[in-house]
Amino acid sequence: MGEKKEEEEEQNNNGEVPSQAPKLDAGALFVLQSKGSWLHCGYHLTTSIVAPALLSLPLALASLGWAAGVIFLFTAAAVTFYSYNLISLVLENQAQLGRRQLRFRDMAHQILGSTWARYYIGPIQFLVCFGAVVGNVLLGGQSMKSIYLIEKPDGTIKLYEFVAIFGAFMLILAQLPSFHSLRHINLISLFLCLSYSACATAGSVYIGQSSDAPQRDYSLPSDQQDLVFGVFNAIAIVATSYGNGIIPEIQATVAPPVQGKMFKGLCLCYAVAVATFFSVAVSGYWAFGNLAKGTILSNFIAGNGRPLVPKWFLLMANIFTILQLSAVAVVYLQPTNEVLEGIFSDPQKGQYSARNVVPRIVFRSISVVMATVIAAMLPFFGDINAVIGAFGFLPLDFVVPAVLYNITFRPSMRGAVFWANVVIAVVFSVFAVLASIAAVRQIVLDAKNYKLFANV
Repeated sequence: MGEKKEEEEEQNNNGEVPSQAPKLDAGALFVLQSKGSWLHCGYHLTTSIVAPALLSLPLALASLGWAAGVIFLFTAAAVTFYSYNLISLVLENQAQLGRRQLRFRDMAHQILGSTWARYYIGPIQFLVCFGAVVGNVLLGGQSMKSIYLIEKPDGTIKLYEFVAIFGAFMLILAQLPSFHSLRHINLISLFLCLSYSACATAGSVYIGQSSDAPQRDYSLPSDQQDLVFGVFNAIAIVATSYGNGIIPEIQATVAPPVQGKMFKGLCLCYAVAVATFFSVAVSGYWAFGNLAKGTILSNFIAGNGRPLVPKWFLLMANIFTILQLSAVAVVYLQPTNEVLEGIFSDPQKGQYSARNVVPRIVFRSISVVMATVIAAMLPFFGDINAVIGAFGFLPLDFVVPAVLYNITFRPSMRGAVFWANVVIAVVFSVFAVLASIAAVRQIVLDAKNYKLFANV
């Protein structure tokens, strides 16, 4: 991804650089424009965290059980809220020192050194974000296929064709010029996540109280190995659900001064997250127990293809999900866009000049096409994404923030903050390793089902 020139001063409200400051590269200047309010920040945060991955939370509870599942769901919420605030405080400190950092790798370069930024933070963030784009394109195609099969159970259109259709829609959204330009889309996204979460909760309660309710079993696996690996796979699911990985880039969209704005945005985001995560997880696990599937909406269709809820209701839930998936995908495309514009655009020319618009359209289109092809080729990408989540989201969102804060502010070793950060970093480093092993094991177990362009 390469190193960009270190920024020494902040952008002004128009995303332009003061005359006495070194010029920003085109990626930061065009994509990460600092124009937003704390509300806009909240919209971006909500879209990046409260995403359709939350529909897998009942499956996580099935591997953890009631008590451990609810406790870890709450713990992950508390730790990530705390960790994201730590990153925000570090970024605010850098801004006060006159070197506002707009990217995760820039912050890592300043605090941890160029080696960590170039060979760990940068590549891991890029892998996590592009993996999220691929995963969302695949989920979009799967949701479109679900709608198709509801209306036409004997339909012959393949999954990869729906993935291609969703990818074509993404081609259009990907051309929005900057992160800030997504603010209205992400406001709509906030209402969409509330809508499909309400549908998932209401549908689970409806089925759980109906005569079609499945025989519920809340017991954990008797085999010790399956139990242990199931627990760490569930941890990866929960961590991915709360994962973000682009906190510095989101804070970069806020107009200076940035003090306190990120905290307000996080409060808005986590109000939505707590309401949706817990309602979906608890209602889905209550209704289906150990039969909870990878996405709870799949449980709304019986084995014979008959919907267990009214057809219009299932269609509505899937449409809400598809629409938000497109918003989530385009948010996680922003780090890729920033890198591409940093390489191929000219900051001396206008953002909308032909010199910059043409390469923007070409290279953003290529990145979306690549993500779409990978999603179509690997319909079991969910297993791969579990590895990316365990290897990427857990370190970036749980471990690195605590380390950055302790290095930046050097809290007293006798104080609670220092040791709380040390404990978080150590515990979640162990979780990251074990969850990665569990995710790789799941890939090995499912390898016999892998087939390129499979119609699953």
